[in-house]
Amino acid sequence: MIPGGWHGGWAFDPIMGKMQKLGHQLLPLTLPGLETSGSNADQIINLDAHIDHVVDYILSKNLKDIILAGHSYGGLVITGVADRIPEKIKTLVYIDAYIPENGDSCWSLTSDIYRELFITGVQKDGIWVGVPPGTESRRVPHPMASYLQSIHLKGAYKRVLNRVLIYAGGWAATPFKNQFERLKSNADWHVETLMCGHNIMREQPDELVAILNKIAAY
Repeated sequence: MIPGGWHGGWAFDPIMGKMQKLGHQLLPLTLPGLETSGSNADQIINLDAHIDHVVDYILSKNLKDIILAGHSYGGLVITGVADRIPEKIKTLVYIDAYIPENGDSCWSLTSDIYRELFITGVQKDGIWVGVPPGTESRRVPHPMASYLQSIHLKGAYKRVLNRVLIYAGGWAATPFKNQFERLKSNADWHVETLMCGHNIMREQPDELVAILNKIAAY
């Protein structure tokens, strides 16, 4: 489970126990630079570093037949991981997440609202995007380079045939509407819709668990 911007693996706490009760092992990861506020403060951490971190974790644990899920920004990370080690992954799950093609970045895929949020948030030091106003006190600044860097895909990720989009249709500022409209009738995708805000884990944990439990049977 790969979290989105400003978040750590704790973002999946609302569904952790529920998934375990259903017999599933959830492995939420915190990406480099997002461990604690001020961690790696003097480093430039980009999208490649986040992809490398997840690939290294999977290989070090000798995991296989993985359901690799990413929330929001995490969609870029899981796509990059799948391009590197498609043989390890059974299913890709995009939880209200960006779905990139070669050359895309979070910056290019997101909306003007979020680009302005990134620009405003990075003004302090030009490296870290400050935490925007919200409800999660555990959030920490996010490395701007990871939002800006384009993803470099060779096409191996397309070998992962099980692809799921879980779309949150209940927030007006969503940057994912066009993506949803494009994929909802695509036979290569399984698309689920939940009428809630972007943080599906917090807002509709039971519904998300039901979907993930169903996906596990694919």
